[in-house]
Parts: sequence; C-alpha cells; structure tokens
Amino acid sequence: MGIRSKAKAPASDVPRVSVVVPHYRDLAGLDRCLAAIEAQAYPKDRFEVVVADNATPEGAEVVAAAIRGRARLVVVTDRGAGPARNGGVAASRHPILAFTDSDCVPEPQWLASGVAALDRFEVVGGRVKVLVADPARMTPEEAFESVFAFDFKTYIEKKGFTGAGNLFCSRATFDRVGGFRVGMSEDVEWSRRATASGARLGYAPQAAVGHPARSNWEDLRGKWKRLNRETFTLMAGQRNQRGRWLARSLLLPASAVAHTPRVLLSRELPGWPQKLAALGVLYRLRLWRMFDAIEILRTT
Repeated sequence: MGIRSKAKAPASDVPRVSVVVPHYRDLAGLDRCLAAIEAQAYPKDRFEVVVADNATPEGAEVVAAAIRGRARLVVVTDRGAGPARNGGVAASRHPILAFTDSDCVPEPQWLASGVAALDRFEVVGGRVKVLVADPARMTPEEAFESVFAFDFKTYIEKKGFTGAGNLFCSRATFDRVGGFRVGMSEDVEWSRRATASGARLGYAPQAAVGHPARSNWEDLRGKWKRLNRETFTLMAGQRNQRGRWLARSLLLPASAVAHTPRVLLSRELPGWPQKLAALGVLYRLRLWRMFDAIEILRTT
C-alpha cells in the first residue's frame, strides 16, 4: 500500500520517518535545505529531521542558530560524510530513514514519494536535478554538469547503486547492511553491500531533490580529484585492479568522443553556445582525469 492510499487512512498509519542531513560548513545551503524539508507534502508530525554536523569549525552554536529549531543537532567528530550520516542515524528515532545532503533542495513530494517507493523496494534512490544560477547564462562547467551530473536513473538501473544525497531505506535494512564507510565512494560501496544482502534497489523519479552545479573549473576538478581517489580505494580490494585501473584511465579521452552525442542532443542545454561550452569541458575533464588517474596509480 503506497503513501497515497495511506494518506486516506488514519494519520497513525502514515510511516514515521527520520530525515538525516549531514552538514559541514555550509550554513546557507543548510538553511535552504531545511526550508525545503519544512515545505514537504507529508504530515509534519510523522517525520523528524536530524542534522549531523561534522564538527564545523565555527562551532555547534553557530550551526544551531542556522537550524532555528527546525531539526535536532548532533555533532559527529569523525571526519567524513559517511560517519556523519551514521551519527545522524544513531541519534534518530523512527523506522524509516531518508537521507539528503545539506546542499540539496528537496522538492515538496520528495519525502512522500520516496517513502511510497519502499512498498516496492528495500532501498530507493530518487531523481537529482541540477540547479544553475541563470540557465540563459550558464558557465561552461554548469553546462557540463547539466548534462552529466547526478544521473541517478543510470546509477540505479544500470550500475547498481544510488547516491546518499537522495536515499531511502528502513532502519531494519540499514542495521542489516551496516553503516557507511570512509575513504571510498561510500554510497557506491554501501549500495553494493545492500544489494549483496538481498535488498532490492529501485528508482523513484518523483522523489526529487535539486543540487547546485559546480560553476567553475576549480570546483569541478576538485570534485573529480576526490572521486578518482575514492573510486581507486573502492577498487583496491579487488583482484587485478591495477591493470583494470590503467586500462580504464587510458580510455577516458575516447569516452569523451562516445559521449559527444549526449551533449549535442541534450534537452538540458538551451542552445549551441551552451552545448559547445559543455563539449569543451567534457574533453578537458576526461583528459585531466586520465593523467590524474595515472598519477594515483604511480604513487600508490
């Protein structure tokens, strides 16, 4: 029975949900996120919000002032988004868990749609929409991210994982799978542990959140520098990983050619200037990722 039919039942039949939001030094983003969670089309007395702050240097008092009573605050000193999420779960109380990040902006139906999808799947990931400041004046990096960033449908249906910025599961599933780990692509690793345990993973497009695009080269390169290292760490426990990593790295520039039609046919970009700008970033980034990945292999 989905949440739509449950909404007609007594309020006590609507599942109670704990929304877990990891945070580190992004007070403006946290404010937007909490405002969007407050506006959810879900009974207000059936969910709680836990902000798991990863020891923001300005102090818990500053974070609490930004929260303004809209969530409970827990400070997690172990570094990383994974430990912060784990700390948020430990401090939460309800049988359903919903994860989003402090720089995400959940749409009004996010919570209801994600919870409803748990009737069909044990682990649910939703849609992530790329947000840009001015669609008519995108930077090249924003244009690139509008096409390639946060493709949760592909992640879930073809690659077998969902990102933790938009994830739903029961507490029982989370307890069985265990918490997020650190030093690797923790949401990929967690998803694979979940599916290996027998959990069904599904996509709920109506459970949507927005996420700002990286707007400049330094931010985009920093994202991929982190992802390269997390992916390498995730592969490190597998056999013959160094040869696989090298082959994968050398193919990155060729993959830009393969993905060129995706840019040219994209409905996310309003015109040719944005498409050409996105192509420039695509080729530049894939070439940079190849050299960075080889450097990781050389120094590890």
